[in-house]
Amino acid sequence: MPNPIDSVLPQYLLANPRLSQRVSFNQDRTITIRPGKVEIGQGIISAIAQMAAEELDVAYSRIDVLPVDTTISPNEASTSGSRSIQEGGESMRYACAEIRHLFLEVAAVKFNLPISALQVRDGLIYSNNSQSEISYWDILDEVNLDVVASGRASPKIPLEYELVGYSLPRKDILKKITGAAFLHDITLPGMLHGRIARPPSFHAKLISFEDTEILAMPGIKKVIRDGSFIGVVAEREEQAIKAMLAIQRHCKWSESALLPDVNDIEQFLYAQKSEDEILKDVIADSSGPDPVITSTFTRPYLAHASIGPSCALAWWHDGCLEVWSHSQSIYALRDELAKILRLDCEQVIVRHAEGAGCYGHNGADDVALDAALLALELAGAPVRVQWMREDEFAWEPFGPAMAVKLCGSVDSSGQITQWHEEIWGNRHIGRPGRQSKSGLLAAWHTGNGMEAPLPVDMPIAMGGGSQRNAIPYYEFPNCKVLNHAIQSMPIRTSALRALGAYINIFAIESFMDELASLAQLDPIEFRLRHLKDERAIAVLKTVSAQADWKPDFKSDGTRGYGVAFARYKNVGNYAAVIAEVSIEENIKVKNVFAAIDCGLVINPDGVRNQIEGGIVQATSWTLKEQLQFDRTRITSRNWEEYPILTFSEVPNVEIELINHLDEPPLGVGEGVTGPVAAAIANAVSNAMGVRIRHLPMTQENIILAMDG
Repeated sequence: MPNPIDSVLPQYLLANPRLSQRVSFNQDRTITIRPGKVEIGQGIISAIAQMAAEELDVAYSRIDVLPVDTTISPNEASTSGSRSIQEGGESMRYACAEIRHLFLEVAAVKFNLPISALQVRDGLIYSNNSQSEISYWDILDEVNLDVVASGRASPKIPLEYELVGYSLPRKDILKKITGAAFLHDITLPGMLHGRIARPPSFHAKLISFEDTEILAMPGIKKVIRDGSFIGVVAEREEQAIKAMLAIQRHCKWSESALLPDVNDIEQFLYAQKSEDEILKDVIADSSGPDPVITSTFTRPYLAHASIGPSCALAWWHDGCLEVWSHSQSIYALRDELAKILRLDCEQVIVRHAEGAGCYGHNGADDVALDAALLALELAGAPVRVQWMREDEFAWEPFGPAMAVKLCGSVDSSGQITQWHEEIWGNRHIGRPGRQSKSGLLAAWHTGNGMEAPLPVDMPIAMGGGSQRNAIPYYEFPNCKVLNHAIQSMPIRTSALRALGAYINIFAIESFMDELASLAQLDPIEFRLRHLKDERAIAVLKTVSAQADWKPDFKSDGTRGYGVAFARYKNVGNYAAVIAEVSIEENIKVKNVFAAIDCGLVINPDGVRNQIEGGIVQATSWTLKEQLQFDRTRITSRNWEEYPILTFSEVPNVEIELINHLDEPPLGVGEGVTGPVAAAIANAVSNAMGVRIRHLPMTQENIILAMDG
């Protein structure tokens, strides 16, 4: 018989049910909370602290948040998918509601009053019918938090909120502006510095290397060679860098020209063996031979382009390996390190410290193994390894190139009668712990080396990778969606913000405009005709009013407006976006208007921060970003070869939040990426009469579209 608690408590509280693991009360009348989600710039530790303070009825200033640490923190898997509040926040909310109830039970006995007669104000328990009062800290010894969550205490209802829904200050800003937050700035006693001399290309093998000259360089403690893996450890960082550069001059490598033609990625994708899956296949009676159009949309390989390169610290001492990492998957990284290094999990401790934000699987996990391998060779000394800019661009896992083919038709009444969609590209998830083979870079180079495993997609209904947002949210009588997951990986790929949703929404929403044009209907009206969800309809109507949308706007060739909509993963937040572009030497995005429904809003400023960041990043992807490579090597090694949006190019952003107090929070970070790309494309088409289907929207691709 099912346990009724299972239907009440959030997933990760059920998996980590001990209340004392999440919350502890300190003698100085502060409270320490330990979420299982990590801070990577999205502001979630502050939002979760806000939820904890709300349920405990204490001042927000009393809450201190500890970073994730495998010795104590709950295991809440990876911090990804815009699910930190839904998973980590909700678990903390229920845990704190129950902890408050435990204190009230003790106070009720002392006051000889029912719990219903008691109230709490900033940790002080009192009753309007009594002169007695007592604080949480006064009865700490009588409350046992080392118990399993039972689900018998309900969290507050929205009408009772005093903190949730307000823009409280973030808890991570002070440490950030002083540099104390960042892993790159941590210094441990006796710390040494390491660097890795990487192969020149993904498939290169080491032929020979002579280390005599390297060992004679100033400050060098050790050179480590294992197969095609070469690392160096020095007393100072600049010494390690000089040695790494010298190592590269003393190595001979064999290389293979196995990379695809950067100018013909689409045909490369079509030619690969694939695992094919039908995501949707709904067939109804068709009304007749309606006009049919076909379009293909592509995106290139994309880099995470973190401003700060990846970094890690490792320390092997007393039979234990301690690692500091900015990974988004702290527990999975611990397990992967233990597996590769043949240690027990209890011998490996991974502690999260913030690095440069990236929103996806960059080099953070890889550099942790680099640091561990070097630290094991210098027992007792902490070793810090930071990647160079060239390492980050050449070796991080990239967002995969993808192609989407669409075929559709509309009838004389403006209804879509046919929708056929096919997707090509790698799957998206190569994070640690998802495959039997190691997902960490150095493991492929050490010893005899091993083949890098193909990325996977999570088997979840909402789309765990390439399938994310592949199924349109609209109502179509005939709809077929096929995914062709290619089974080769010439360029290393893994998760990048929003996974497949970015290109899938870009394609779907661009094609919706093409079909609207075929039906001779305004793009917003056309979308509304195919939506039944009232919340989806509301965001489109809201953004239309927000941007003063004019259905009959006629461009003079220099200015245009475009709209796009999506519900992230078809179960997450709703986002409707209108972009205004001007056609200059390059496409300039002037204004972006966004209407967002993410359910219950915890911290409005935090939500806006995430939406603004998503809009800026998606604009950069859409206008500029594209990994460059020849048939052997990645050639994008710096910012000149991989340009991103500059400050002067950032659009003005206006956001309208639709707050639903009676709905669960839905997360926001990734929901605008696809709609922003499509809104820009639709605005460019409105301005120029040219449909750009191949990203990014560089001068070259604009000219190709004009010629096409």
